[in-house]
Amino acid sequence: MIAAGPFRTFEVSDPELEMEGLRHVTVHSPALRSRADLTLWVPEAAGPLPIVVLMHGVYGSHWLWAHKAGVHRTAARLVASGQIAPMVLAMPSDGLWEDGSGYLALPDRDVESWIIDEVPLAVELAVPGASAAAGLCLAGLSMGGWGALRLGALHHDKVLAVSGLSSNTALSQLDDMTATSLGDVGELGDLLVASNRLPQLRFDCGTDDAFIEANRRLHQQLEREKVAHTYQENPGGHEWSYWAEHIATTLVFFSEALTASHSGS
Repeated sequence: MIAAGPFRTFEVSDPELEMEGLRHVTVHSPALRSRADLTLWVPEAAGPLPIVVLMHGVYGSHWLWAHKAGVHRTAARLVASGQIAPMVLAMPSDGLWEDGSGYLALPDRDVESWIIDEVPLAVELAVPGASAAAGLCLAGLSMGGWGALRLGALHHDKVLAVSGLSSNTALSQLDDMTATSLGDVGELGDLLVASNRLPQLRFDCGTDDAFIEANRRLHQQLEREKVAHTYQENPGGHEWSYWAEHIATTLVFFSEALTASHSGS
C-alpha cells in the first residue's frame, strides 16, 4: 500500500495469513525519517477499540512482547474471561537507534513523536474500529517503562493511563547496558512530581531486579509529594518470565481506567 495518512509507504500483513490475531505493519515514518515496524494484536470485537502501546527495552524491537512474553495470548485469555475489555495492542519498534533510543526526540529521529503521534494513527489505519479517541494507554518494560511513564507525563492530554514494568528511572541507569550513552534528561520522579496533571499511573518491579531500589525511591518520592499512583513489588528479576506474568496486571489496570473514563467517573 502506498501513501496512507502522513506515511509515504504503508504495508499491512494479509489477514488470511495472520495467526492468533497478530498483524504486522511497516510504514515510512516522517518522525523517524525511515521505515518502522509494528506488531499489533487485534481482538475479534467491534469498535471503537482503545489502543494500548507496549514499548520494549534496550536491544529489542517490535516483536518481543508477542514472541518472548506471549502478550497476545494473555490479552486473548483476559478478554475471553471478561477480565478486560477488548483493546488493540500496538507493539512498535523504538526507531532502532544504537542499543536503545530512550524514546527521546533525538537529533536524527523523533522517537517521541513516533510513539505519541504516528503509532496511534498507524494503528487506526491498519485496524478498522481502532481509535485513540476511545482511549490511549502506554506501558513498557525497562527502557520502555521509562518511556511509557515519561511520555505519559509529557502528553497527559493524549494518554489516559500508563504502566511501567521494571523501569529504569533515569537514563544514566542504562549506561552499563548500552554502547552509547543517552545522556541526561533528568530524573523521572522529578518530572512526575512537577506535572500538574498525570494519566492514571502504576508501576511495578521484581524484588531481585537491579532497578528495585530505584523503583522504591520513585515510589517514596511520589508518596511524599502526594502524587496518586499504584506501586507493586513481586518476586522475580529483570527477565521475560516476570514481564510475561505481570503484564496481565497492567492490562487489567488499563481496562479499569478505560471503563471509568467511559462511564464519566
